[in-house]
Amino acid sequence: QVRLLESGGGSVQAGGSLSLSCGASMYTGKAFCVAWFRQRSLKEREGVAAIWRPGGVTYYAESVKGRFTISQDTAKATVFLQMNNLEPEDTAMYYCAARSSCVDNWSAASNYDYWGQGTQVTVSA
Repeated sequence: QVRLLESGGGSVQAGGSLSLSCGASMYTGKAFCVAWFRQRSLKEREGVAAIWRPGGVTYYAESVKGRFTISQDTAKATVFLQMNNLEPEDTAMYYCAARSSCVDNWSAASNYDYWGQGTQVTVSA
């Protein structure tokens, strides 16, 4: 069973930065693809970024390109989401998710097998 644990959420003013971390209990083929999703009030869960851990290939939603960076540590045990130039529209609960591969629509929440509990990010104007 793969367990994911997010940390690093908080409150920041517009233009500020936050870094989120996702610790994965296992580096296994079941969780080679790790993604960050967010869910804003009354909206569907939205794929923000993903990384294919073996090769470090990354994927981004258009809305965050150039502002967010997904990365992993050298042990491939932790995946990070560095969020810069935050906007009030980035306010959401952020979730870490994992599946075996990032191909076939990495941003579809229904394709992921494992989920963390989420961490809140609030950006004030």
